[in-house]
Amino acid sequence: MMFNFKKLSKAQIIALSCICVSFLSACSSPTAQESTSVGGNSNTLRLLYWQAPTILNPHLAQGNKDFEGSRVTYEPLATYNKDGKLILFLAAEIPTVENGGIAKDGTSVTWKLKQGIKWSDGQSFTAQDVVFTYKFLSNPAVGATSTAYYEAVKNVEAVDDYTVKINFKNINPAWSLPFVGENGMILPRHIFEKYNGSNAREAPGNLLPVGTGPYRVVQFKPGDIIIYEPNPVFREASQPLFKRVELKGGGDATSAARAVLQTQNADFAWNLQVEAPILKQLETAGQGKLQTSFGAEVERMLINQTDPNQATQEGERSSLKYRHPFFSDRKVRQAFSYAIDRDTIAKQLYGAIGRPAVNLLVAPDIYNSPNTKYEFNLQKAAALLDEAGWKDTNGNGIRDKNGKEMSVLFQTSVNPLRQKTQEIVKQALTSLGVRVELKSIDPSIFFSADPANPDTTLHFYADMQMFTTGNNSPDPGAYMKSWTCDEIPQKKNNWSRQNTSRYCNPQYDALWKQSATELNPQKRRQLFIQMNDLLIKDGAVIPLIVRANVVGVNNRLVGVDTTPWDADTWNIKDWRRK
Repeated sequence: MMFNFKKLSKAQIIALSCICVSFLSACSSPTAQESTSVGGNSNTLRLLYWQAPTILNPHLAQGNKDFEGSRVTYEPLATYNKDGKLILFLAAEIPTVENGGIAKDGTSVTWKLKQGIKWSDGQSFTAQDVVFTYKFLSNPAVGATSTAYYEAVKNVEAVDDYTVKINFKNINPAWSLPFVGENGMILPRHIFEKYNGSNAREAPGNLLPVGTGPYRVVQFKPGDIIIYEPNPVFREASQPLFKRVELKGGGDATSAARAVLQTQNADFAWNLQVEAPILKQLETAGQGKLQTSFGAEVERMLINQTDPNQATQEGERSSLKYRHPFFSDRKVRQAFSYAIDRDTIAKQLYGAIGRPAVNLLVAPDIYNSPNTKYEFNLQKAAALLDEAGWKDTNGNGIRDKNGKEMSVLFQTSVNPLRQKTQEIVKQALTSLGVRVELKSIDPSIFFSADPANPDTTLHFYADMQMFTTGNNSPDPGAYMKSWTCDEIPQKKNNWSRQNTSRYCNPQYDALWKQSATELNPQKRRQLFIQMNDLLIKDGAVIPLIVRANVVGVNNRLVGVDTTPWDADTWNIKDWRRK
């Protein structure tokens, strides 16, 4: 591949140079200190991610892999631990009504910041960095992927160098969404202020971030490896950090599990989406343990309500200008839901790390709707397809209507567990007279936020797709906004929104708007449940499995304490060799 450097911007050349340097470093022979054996070097922490990070700017990220890599160096004001308790990072105290942090009328929140914190390049962290982060992510030209968490914000002001006030457009019960958790990481103004626009993805800081966290990035090869070293100005310098952290991407989940649980070639393996019997067998080696916790993550099948096979004059597919030839009919979507054998998927593939899902909002448990149910019934599915007018009129075994055959492209990421799930779904749909083509995409591509890549979840150039996500805050407001009409990814918003199904229902939007200003916790809870129930009734998205978060931790590593409300690396400053 040849590059015309005359056509590249200065920022692009810098970024490309960083990649090239990282590539050369990654290809060089490891020194004794960089031995691949965990036991051979106690000063190196090795993390395995079978989905490799491709960008280290959390506000331009799409997949969890990118948040994980970013979270090692960037920090929010605070985050929630697994018990739902706010833990401070850059903030000095938790806002309350009593200390004046939360306005009594619910229209603002004021955060006091810790003083003396420095970015890893030595610059001081101040309230201006928080203000700038909001300006950056709220600029439409940037195309940030985290905007749903800041939808209620009117503006952010620096009261002084160490006090930030967030003013809301209306009464806002979800005051803890902005700048909290993995979507709340603060960017350094002095690094990104020249890239606050359509050139945001050209910023060198997307590849070599400058953060306030315990480690700084010294090498990054997107799609392959990140090398970290201790942040020399980290505020907790007395804590003994690892001299080197390697986050290696690629491979597969089973190999990652084996490296931690059996061969001891790594310390930590992320997101072990592996068949339950295989995980159990690997753990018997006694070299590591699985940490398993159920949170908000739901493996789901998304139904495209636009036509991925028609394109506008500008070349945009899955456009709102073209409705899907059969998924725009609710009866068809409901029929497909009846055709999904969730019990078989859960028992045969997931075992103890997954259970059949009926809701999309499952955590905290108070929001898990008691009103819904699922049923695997091919007879009901066939009857609904017949009612919708989709029958096999020419005897070729495929249902058709008005000369159009019922054929679907079903895509997901490369992962044996997902490919086996695809096969179970395909078998049932084929028995109903639906032609099914399966497609598997490399995770680093599928979960990329690159607006130029047609194979991402956001472009959704298929009829159905499958992946896992969920609310990453105990407050589900931003998560439930993901199905509003304004959140549909399109060319005009640089494919940066989260409503990949292109679902649009004014009734749903009205419920969400009401929840955004409802201060009564019980009334707000019922609104979220109504939203969930409407999504299930409409067949907008088909929940498959409530997935446990499963990570592998080598016996020599202590301090790993995952939470459903942040990246697994959220407390990496506390990880130590035993």
